[in-house]
Amino acid sequence: MESEAQAILLASQRIEAALPAAVQLICSRPGKLVLTGIGKSGHLARHLAATLQSTGSPAVFLHPTEASHGDAGVCQAGDTVVLISKSGSTSELLQLLPALRRFDVALVGILGNVNSPLARQMNVVLDATVARESDPEGFMPSASSAVALAIGHALAVALMQARGFTAKDFAHLHAGGQLGRSLRLRVEEVMHSDFVRVRPEDSLKDVVIAMSRRPLGAACVLRPDGALTGLVTDGDVRRAFEAHDDIRELQVAQVMTKLPLTIAPSALLNEALLVMEDRPSQISVLPVVDGAGKCLGLLRLHDIYRPSVAED
Repeated sequence: MESEAQAILLASQRIEAALPAAVQLICSRPGKLVLTGIGKSGHLARHLAATLQSTGSPAVFLHPTEASHGDAGVCQAGDTVVLISKSGSTSELLQLLPALRRFDVALVGILGNVNSPLARQMNVVLDATVARESDPEGFMPSASSAVALAIGHALAVALMQARGFTAKDFAHLHAGGQLGRSLRLRVEEVMHSDFVRVRPEDSLKDVVIAMSRRPLGAACVLRPDGALTGLVTDGDVRRAFEAHDDIRELQVAQVMTKLPLTIAPSALLNEALLVMEDRPSQISVLPVVDGAGKCLGLLRLHDIYRPSVAED
């Protein structure tokens, strides 16, 4: 893994000039991207075509062998063809070039040999050279595959930036997936408005009973004006039982988490996920408060991942 990471780092330094040139070339043309390769490079080309499609760059995969049996017709004037090859001398790709020249296409190569026959016929070459593969014998296309994939991802990200592709655009293209839902739905669409409300002076026993009746994993501790002042979670209750033989005299203020993390109702679910998961210790419930600090609801991690939240 370290050898592959080093190979990617070196490749990132070599394509600093070529990557913007490739992006400029692609964006200057009205057509789609056509990705092609054979063997492992073919699998990478198919994967990158899907990545580009999902990030705002229309793309298709063209199998170089099938191209000679009619599939080359997928190419149109104005397209850009991205050829992936470790050797830069792949016979199937070299044989494909005459057919491609009959179309007004531009050629971008992700090539492991910048002095190869393919490289000499490209408009832009993205250097995917590796000093050595990562396996002991140095023949399995491991580091070279990692570098080619990383360059493809860099191209996709650069095209996203050049075309102003946003998270909102991504959500529209991924409407059926969890990531798309989390970028489309807002906290107020998923949160529970019917949650346990308690006061700091309430007894812990009463809170446990209320939480059992509304099992959302937490109770919000509110001031008289409805502002959030604390949170009692299932974990807080367990810790209280561990620390005290008799909880009947305990008040909420003695066990609650003061100034808990919160989220705004207008925040996207993806923002809530970052608050809940991007931390040393994951939290499973989040109070929802407005700009004045008033508690409006509870958001559970379970609700974010529940498939039914995708329904509009």
